[in-house]
Amino acid sequence: MPVNKKHDEFHTLDMASGWEVPVGYPSGIQQKILSGALDEKNNRGTRTRLLRFEPGVYTTKPFSHDYWEEVYLVAGDLIVGNDEQGLGGKSFPPNTYACRPPHAPHGPFKSVDGCLLLEIHYFDPV
Repeated sequence: MPVNKKHDEFHTLDMASGWEVPVGYPSGIQQKILSGALDEKNNRGTRTRLLRFEPGVYTTKPFSHDYWEEVYLVAGDLIVGNDEQGLGGKSFPPNTYACRPPHAPHGPFKSVDGCLLLEIHYFDPV
């Protein structure tokens, strides 16, 4: 199965535009797709994105999806496992990494001061 990403040499990213709230996320969390796309209906594709949290933003339920996910915390703080009021959980600093197989529950997530994540999502080859 071919990869759905184009050849893209080094270039400066426009960090001021191209951000959108992913479906099902609160408005203080935004993504910027860097490369590729996922076809979640047909379990195909791969994408690389930046995900940023504004200070104090949190999710309330764990996530689970049908694709692999690799996450690298580039900057800021990320709390994993908070409750529905945004309390509790374990805090992680920059240079933290996770690799999750399909269907692995993860989260909820919170950031006290805001954070920037680099994420790679992909399906198992058929």
